[in-house]
Amino acid sequence: MHFPACYVEIPDCTATADSRFAVRRRAPFYLAAEEWIASHLPASNYLFTWQLGRTVVMGRNQVAHQEVNLDFCRENHIDVIRRKSGGGAIFADEGNIMISLVTTQGKVEPIFLEYATTVSRSLNELGAHTEVHGRNDVILMGKGKVCGNAFYHIADRNIVHGTMLYDTDPDLMQGALHSNPQKLQCKGVPSIRARVGVLKGNLNAPQGLSEAEEIAWLRDQLRQKLTDRTIVLDASAVNEIEQIEQGYYVDEFLLGSSAHDEEVLQARIEGCGTIEIRFSLKGSLVRKVRLTGDYFELFDAQKAFAEAFEGVAFTRESLWEAIDRHHPERSIRNLTQEQLIGLWNN
Repeated sequence: MHFPACYVEIPDCTATADSRFAVRRRAPFYLAAEEWIASHLPASNYLFTWQLGRTVVMGRNQVAHQEVNLDFCRENHIDVIRRKSGGGAIFADEGNIMISLVTTQGKVEPIFLEYATTVSRSLNELGAHTEVHGRNDVILMGKGKVCGNAFYHIADRNIVHGTMLYDTDPDLMQGALHSNPQKLQCKGVPSIRARVGVLKGNLNAPQGLSEAEEIAWLRDQLRQKLTDRTIVLDASAVNEIEQIEQGYYVDEFLLGSSAHDEEVLQARIEGCGTIEIRFSLKGSLVRKVRLTGDYFELFDAQKAFAEAFEGVAFTRESLWEAIDRHHPERSIRNLTQEQLIGLWNN
């Protein structure tokens, strides 16, 4: 049995000179904490909960621009990160409680089932009528999924992490996870747009609590029901976790993937000629650019376009920024910046 587990206390905010301006940590810190716990703490079962600002968390094998509207996320200040477990992309915000469980070695399915069953039973005791659905989801009866979970293995430990949906902004969720209009045919792992429910209004929480207070109450209740002892991480452990965290921000991990594909933009531009740009992609990163057409070069256009776009994220805004920064259009006679940008609208 993996419950009750040991609760791991981790600072929820980064320290600042003025505590009034403490900054909430990003998701990779807590994902890195899972790794640190798995590799540094004695064999046992550990659990902690955490909360995020607006964040999309992608599965390990997903292609970013196919599953996430990266431009929408950027415009709406939604963080985009990738976890090391499989499954689909999820949207989380202040209305979510994230749960991490690190267990000793064991078979995946029994751990998934025990975890989901224990969480469902805890929610039922708090007034929400839930049940386990499939191998790893908890649904609110008649109202959709409120808990989704993912799993991966590291060394001789197992890591289960999931999200518990108290409430959310449905417009941001839909906009963030809505596929980019320029996406390729998906060759990664698609997210399942499951009907979701929310726990708000379905719990027997004390009267008079604000939404934030009720979420804090729920988080505390889960801690009481799922754990029976506590370990507090010190500053040295936090520093080591922060070092692991940095690996989650590397472009090759965040935007790369094992999926390879190609996107083609082409048009005939009056006074310039026919232009075709082939973007070879690895995940959502441009790996190679090949330029063809009947245009006239003013200098090496292939080199200019490669220098502008290779290594850039395949999103409209990132590519437009690359044009504005490098001006590859200047290598082709009579091609303007506006006309090159216009290829994305053809």
